[in-house]
Amino acid sequence: MEKLRRVLSGQDDEEQGLTAQVLDASTLSFNTRLKWFAICFVSGIFFSILGTGLLWLPGGIKLFAVFYTFGNIAALASTCFLMGPVKQLKKMFETTRLLATVVMLLCFVLTLCAALWWHKKGLAVLFCILQFLSMTWYSLSYIPYARDAVIKCCSSLLS
Repeated sequence: MEKLRRVLSGQDDEEQGLTAQVLDASTLSFNTRLKWFAICFVSGIFFSILGTGLLWLPGGIKLFAVFYTFGNIAALASTCFLMGPVKQLKKMFETTRLLATVVMLLCFVLTLCAALWWHKKGLAVLFCILQFLSMTWYSLSYIPYARDAVIKCCSSLLS
């Protein structure tokens, strides 16, 4: 359990100097960070499901886009409580996640633009689907060999 705490709090990097460790350290306790992670993640899932339910109401495409995007942002932001916002941003823009991060953030913006300003329902739904796919691809980058397994699985299904 102690090893998990060190890894999640970013204290596992032995190469980091004392100054870098102090700057990256969070003032929140481990239990507080876990609680806020869970609250933020669960609320993100709740808002995404709520947005999906609102899609079926008349004129619900705007509410769908806003709630679904907000839910995804909340779920993504929840990991900031585990590793800290600076470390989260550094990991998001590493070369292995850069493309997924850029596509994901772009889809957040384009979903809201399509629903709120352009009034294009089809585009809003398309961008929400792309949000889901890019969030999935981004999340898989944290699991060793998960992306390779998905690629092999899809390629075997297509051949």
